Formats: sequence, C-alpha cells, structure tokens
Amino acid sequence: MIRFHVVLLLLFFPISAVLGWGFLAHKQINRHAVFTLPPAMFSFYKKYMHFITEHAINPDKRCYAIEGEAPRHYIDLEYYGDSVWKREDPWYWGQAVEAHTKDVLMQHGILPWHIYRMKHALTEAFRRKDVHRILRLSADIGHYIADANVPLHTSENYNGQFTGQEGIHALWETRLPELFIGGYDFFVGTAEYISNPQESAWGAIKTAHEAVGSILNLEKKLSEDFPDFRKYSFEQRGTTLQKVYSTAYAQAYHKILGGQVERQMRASIKMVGDFWFTCWVDAGQPELDALLQLRCSEDQLQEDFSKHKKLKVRACGE
Repeated sequence: MIRFHVVLLLLFFPISAVLGWGFLAHKQINRHAVFTLPPAMFSFYKKYMHFITEHAINPDKRCYAIEGEAPRHYIDLEYYGDSVWKREDPWYWGQAVEAHTKDVLMQHGILPWHIYRMKHALTEAFRRKDVHRILRLSADIGHYIADANVPLHTSENYNGQFTGQEGIHALWETRLPELFIGGYDFFVGTAEYISNPQESAWGAIKTAHEAVGSILNLEKKLSEDFPDFRKYSFEQRGTTLQKVYSTAYAQAYHKILGGQVERQMRASIKMVGDFWFTCWVDAGQPELDALLQLRCSEDQLQEDFSKHKKLKVRACGE
C-alpha cells in the first residue's frame, strides 16, 4: 500500500517529485551508467540508450497501478533499530521473513531485497540472450538502485512529516537536481564486478541513511531565515500552476548541503553500471554484439513493454 502521506503532497508538488529521484534524475542516472560499461557491453547499451533512459521512470509509474510495487522503492531502517547496523553480513530475504514476517517487511519496505531479486532476473535475461527482457530489467534495476542511494528512502520520516518539514522529499530529490544538474560531474569511471550484490545494496542504503540527519537538520535551520513568501513560489508546468520551492531557497539549501545530491547521483550511476556489468559476467559474458543484428526498433520495444507491464507482480523472494 502506498504511504498515505503522499496524497497530501500531491496538493502541492507534482507526482514526479514524490517518487524517488525526480524523472529527470532517474533518466540521467541510467543514461550516464551506460558510459561506465566495457566495450563488450557498450555498443549494445548505447544502441538502446534512449529506451533505457526513457524507461528509467517506469517503476514510479507502476506505483499507483500495481499492488506491491510501492514497498520496492524504500525501507524504513528506524523500524529495525540497531540490528541492521550491527550485522556483519548482508541480511537475506529468508532471514528477514523469519525474523519479522513478510507482511511486516512489506509494510516497511523491501528495497534492498528487491534489488537482489532484480539482479538474478537480469542475469537470467543475459543468459537467455533475451533482448527485450535485458532492456526492461536494465531500466528497472537502474531505478531501484538509484532509489537506494536516496537518503529519504531509508527513513520513516521520508517527507519530514514527523519534524514539521513536509515537502522536503520533493526539495532534495527533485527540485535541487532540476535546478543544478547541469553543473554536476557524472564521470565516475568504469564499471566493476560486485562479488556480493546483496551486500552492495545494503551498503548503499546504509551510506544513504547516514545523510538523513543532515538533510533534515540543515533544512530546518535554513527555513528559520526564509519566510514562506520567500521559501515558495509558483511555476507553470504544462497547463498547471504548481507550488514549488523558490530558486533562492533551493540555491541556499544546495549550497549548505555541500555537494550531497551530486555525490548520491554519482554513487547511483556507478552502482547501476556495476550491477549491469556483474549480471552480464555472471551470465557467462554472452556476446552482445551478436544481438545488435536483431531488428528491434523503439516501436517494437515499446509494444513489447506494454504487453508485459500488466503482468502480475510477485512479492520479493517468491
């Protein structure tokens, strides 16, 4: 079930501002991840870069249409207390179900486990040389990995609703990238093999969670110097006049965060490339250039996606 607080947010901010990174950020993360890949993968991914980029936002679109989709985008680490931080090994799905039950896990988010499940699905798609499935899963796993690097997706206080900071979700994840992404450096080097994908997913989430305090505390302090008429403004988005954080407020917040948003986007890009590369290696490094010979237009890919997007979605671990 989607967190009910989202409904209140929609009164002031667009849907793209509520679900993970904004649409622009998700697309750019997938796009730049392509350039981390080795030559044996690059030609294939470059040919279909438009598809992988544009469909980076599909999981967000499914949040309001498919039961069980929303919990795949977050995890409430506070619920688990110190037990999460004290573990020296990754926490696998079976262990978590035994400790808390599946219903509780779904209630508090299953993001790290779903990334692991997606990793196995993409590996199998590479093994079968299924072009359509490789592309769909590459786009999707890129989205979930990016969400894992968003600090507010690791917290019960995901929109500042417990600290009187409603709307901070949209500010950090959408408004700041929207205004400042042009100045970010997205060269992150080459993709590397991940020996323990589940550990990698948990590591990203734990690192992201460490930034939650600064995101909330710095914004609360900044807001003391900005009355509402300076903190917010209205902008035309298509045919709708929408309330947004003012450029002046966003600039001030972006500055005191000290490059935090850029760092998390860079981490997302690197991690997406690493996972794509790892799935390909674990599948036996199939010859992707041979798949380029298949005639597969953007229209065909879109039609294929439409046929599959309504399939019943199974819960993580099933």
